[in-house]
Amino acid sequence: MSCTQALQAKGYRLTPQRMMVVEALHRVDEHISADEIYTQVLANYPYANISTVYRTLELLKELGLVTEIALRDGRVRYHPAEKGHHHHLVCHKCGKTIDLPESSLLSLEETLFHDYQFKADLKHLAMFGLCADCQK
Repeated sequence: MSCTQALQAKGYRLTPQRMMVVEALHRVDEHISADEIYTQVLANYPYANISTVYRTLELLKELGLVTEIALRDGRVRYHPAEKGHHHHLVCHKCGKTIDLPESSLLSLEETLFHDYQFKADLKHLAMFGLCADCQK
């Protein structure tokens, strides 16, 4: 279900500002920060407020429609959940980010549950280290 459909189904109003935030999220293939979303919204709606962007992102996160992650620059970035879950390997040295499929962490999730009775939420994870080029 798309963000728009989910919001409608749960009775939330589809205000122009809210829809611009959702459109900005879906317009890019990579993760996007609240500031980057705000810049896009501001271009079309000069009376927009950054707090509207943050409130909309928080609502989408609470509804499970977006995931958030802090990557190499320390800024929180967002990704529509409907585009699928994946993880990241982030190089400390050069900043390169490698996407990792969700399936690559299934054994970790099973081990954590089996050995520690811990049910991990591994929907969106970043692991930091050195890429192959920076190890040379």
